[in-house]
Amino acid sequence: MNIEEFFELSAGKWFSHRTSHHLAFKQSEDGKSDLVIEMLAADHPEVIQLCEQYEVLPSSASCGARVTWNGTMEWDEEKHTGSTVLVTVPDVDSPHEGKLLREMGYAEKAPVAGRYKMGSDDALTLITEYETMSSEERLWFASPNLRMRVSILKRFGGFSMASFTSEIRMGGTTPVAKSTEEANSVMG
Repeated sequence: MNIEEFFELSAGKWFSHRTSHHLAFKQSEDGKSDLVIEMLAADHPEVIQLCEQYEVLPSSASCGARVTWNGTMEWDEEKHTGSTVLVTVPDVDSPHEGKLLREMGYAEKAPVAGRYKMGSDDALTLITEYETMSSEERLWFASPNLRMRVSILKRFGGFSMASFTSEIRMGGTTPVAKSTEEANSVMG
């Protein structure tokens, strides 16, 4: 699987359940959210705008996505909502890895560029260095409608958090089913 196929398979509405372990506090916390992931073509205006913001040639982007979330965490009553645009820029000499441009970071609410790598096992690894912390996240599909995610967040000075997330597709068709329908309509 390449990065574009991973993003296509990720498109849709998902229910996300995350368990985070805060190592410094020796406590766990659960969170739940609804995610909507929309594919954006490489020539979409938001993809082009994000490339220009990072001084990357828009023609070097392979695909993009808009991720919107609405959720809650166990320790607070506050709603966690937001949206961000992601853009992949594959390395010229190694197309299974490259830059991941983000309109807003996962760990810090600021624009950030990280690295991605698609593994031979079809798992996506994201590594992001922020000003005061770093994160490593690994995502994979257990089935077309079940996505798993593990992440480690390290703050400079030692504080860390580890989390496991399961995401279940909530309706809609998977890209595989859609392409089969298209093939049947062409053949029929």
